[in-house]
Amino acid sequence: MPRWFAPPVYVRTDRPGFRLGVTRVDTAAEELLKWPNRGPRWRLAAEACLSAMDGKMPTNKFRLLFEDAAQEEEMLLPD
Repeated sequence: MPRWFAPPVYVRTDRPGFRLGVTRVDTAAEELLKWPNRGPRWRLAAEACLSAMDGKMPTNKFRLLFEDAAQEEEMLLPD
């Protein structure tokens, strides 16, 4: 069962000129795995992803960690 959050977190994609509005934990996990850089906030978001998928972490808390990781890795785009 997909775990959703709102508002979307907009991130760069591997396709130039395209952005993705992420609203699901599983989609966030897929995007995290594509990012070339993996700093401390990336690691926190990756670990939190599993907890959020299992329902052990509120999706709104995971969303903030994912957004922080996207900002740290320069993948975050404006709304």
